[in-house]
Parts: sequence; C-alpha cells; structure tokens
Amino acid sequence: MENSSTVRHRSMDEIMEGLPLVRRSPPGIGTLELAVRRPAVDAREVLSRAELDPATGLLGDSWSQRPSNRTSDRSPHPDMQLNVINSRFIELIAGPDRDAWALAGDQLYVDLDLSVDALPAGTRLAIGERAVIEVTEQPHNGCAKFAARFGRDAHKIVWTEEGQRLRLRGLNARVLVGATIEVGDTIRQLPAADGASET
Repeated sequence: MENSSTVRHRSMDEIMEGLPLVRRSPPGIGTLELAVRRPAVDAREVLSRAELDPATGLLGDSWSQRPSNRTSDRSPHPDMQLNVINSRFIELIAGPDRDAWALAGDQLYVDLDLSVDALPAGTRLAIGERAVIEVTEQPHNGCAKFAARFGRDAHKIVWTEEGQRLRLRGLNARVLVGATIEVGDTIRQLPAADGASET
C-alpha cells in the first residue's frame, strides 16, 4: 500500500482552513474510525475488527519486532505499542480515502480530542465493551516518511506549538486490557478511579 503519490499534498492554507474542524473534535467520548495493522515495514492492512493484547499491542502488528532508539537495548518500547491519531486531521491532510489514511502508519484513527490538555499522560481510554488503553508520555512526532506521504506543510503544522498541543501527529499508548475492538466502537475517557480498577 506504500504509494504516497496517490495522496495530493495539501497546502498550508488548505490545512489552516480545515483546522477549526479538528479543534472541535469531541472531548471525552468519540468513535474509532479506522484500525490498521502493520505486518511489516511500510505494509498496511486496514481492518474492520482488531484484537488488542497487553503483551503484543495490536495482534498481527509489527510493533514487537520494531527496534526502538528510545530503549537502552533497542527493544520495542513498551509505551509505544499503539499510535493513535485524530481522524479529522488525517482526513484533512489525506482526503476521504481511508487507504490513504493508513499511510500515516498509526494503528488507531479516532474522532476524539487528543490534545495534551484533554488527555494528559496516564489517561485511560475504553474502546468498545472491554478494551482499555493508556496514554503514555512518549511523544509521537512527524518524520521524513510523514512529510513524503502527506507533504512538507502537513509535516510543518504538526511541529508548530498548536500542532504539538493538539497532538496533530497523534499520541502513543499501551494496552492495559486486551479485547476485540471494531470500527464504529465508542472510545471514551475513563475517570481515574474507574481506569485504575480495570487493571
């Protein structure tokens, strides 16, 4: 699926014009719009249903085989099991084709306010009936591949002060409670006491 030529790169003006809709993403409760598995580097599988697991992240995804430069032994970083991105932002820069969304390389695409203020590190999110994930402190930043796929202006906007505050490039999370999730599931922020009782 690695074909960035199919994505028209949006200009800074186009992105700025669409940002108000991103800023209005629902706080606290939203929807899982897309799930994507990465079986190998640059490979993507768009899923209607996915299995989350505390040990391996999203089953069939290559996270557990990906070395990390943020761990001393370059083992997969436990706080980077899942990449979660705002679906309104990815639609803004990639268009409505969800195969194009998948090029971002994130596993979960959600219609939810992902801003630092809304979801500080440690926040727990329930997806569907049983799954629970936790927002981690590890930053999720745009890279050269992101710029190549979606354009330099999209890359620039995620690095702005507002882009960082809104987490336009997304956030990192880990799985606390494994379960099957499906596109269309509700994703909701858990009160601290409820989240703690899930583990």
